[in-house]
Amino acid sequence: MQHVGDQHAEGTEQAGHRRQDDLRHLQLARKLDGMHRPGAAERQIDEVARIVAALDGHEPHRLRHQGIGDRAHAARRLHDADAERIGGLPALFESFTRQAGLDYEVSLETRGGTGLDFHLENKRAAIARRWDTVVAHGYSTLDADKPRDAAKLVATGKALADVLRAENPNVVLFLMATWSRADQVYPPEGAWAGRPIAAMANDIRAAYEQAASGAGALVIPVGEAWNRAILTGVADANPYDGIEADKLDLWTYDHYHASTYGYYLEALVVFGRVTGRDPRSLGRNECSAFELGPSAAQAQALQQIAFDELAASGSVASNLAPRSDANPQRCGGR
Repeated sequence: MQHVGDQHAEGTEQAGHRRQDDLRHLQLARKLDGMHRPGAAERQIDEVARIVAALDGHEPHRLRHQGIGDRAHAARRLHDADAERIGGLPALFESFTRQAGLDYEVSLETRGGTGLDFHLENKRAAIARRWDTVVAHGYSTLDADKPRDAAKLVATGKALADVLRAENPNVVLFLMATWSRADQVYPPEGAWAGRPIAAMANDIRAAYEQAASGAGALVIPVGEAWNRAILTGVADANPYDGIEADKLDLWTYDHYHASTYGYYLEALVVFGRVTGRDPRSLGRNECSAFELGPSAAQAQALQQIAFDELAASGSVASNLAPRSDANPQRCGGR
């Protein structure tokens, strides 16, 4: 499974700066037998447009193996198509699949501060391979130069699909609709200033539906899962006025990128949409949450949000097959 990303640096964003809270990056995964155990995930704080793709079984060694590591043992081995050592969402995705008894080999190809156009222009060799499944997203405001304009996303989504299908006509392409950025909603200079926090994610989803229609792709509703977490009281709506008691802050300090909670929710939604598995089946003592810091109750609440959002669109049905939650442990101990 491959994840490709393009972005432009913005505001206080620093390309290459590592931060524990930033888990969002792209992944590639190939179903195969006898995979490595979950290990560690590395985080980088810059916006990443992603593609997650699964390598065809006939090409098992086309991606370079990279160990991605920090204290959160979300996945021990990732394949980095560009050898840029970026992890996060891919690591969590792989950890979830291992815990679910699925065999995925996860790799990644990313570039901070860019959009899909960058990858199509500069990373085509990493993209144009025989993938089974791809998950991608573009820039968080749709277009770094023209926020709220979906034209570039629609055009690059179609171009990406054409590149992928030239290698494998049966590739499954997912486009991941991202979340509302508090820094684009609450400050007066934001592109969505003066509108409700849910509006940005809803607009992003509409743009991704348009892009998916032209690309023959499916949409992953990450932004709407964030909306649901806020609407149901699991998460706080406005980090600028303080975080209400017993609510989660889905954003990190810049009110742009996700916190650990936000990226954990993102990964749960991607996991459920791509695999068709009920995110709640991971259990409240799921090992990645145990290592990253969310409590068992918080992990369970976020798993419920992910399931409810996917079930609302018919993307996943209840199939708990509950795990034993008696003894939480590090992922490496499984």
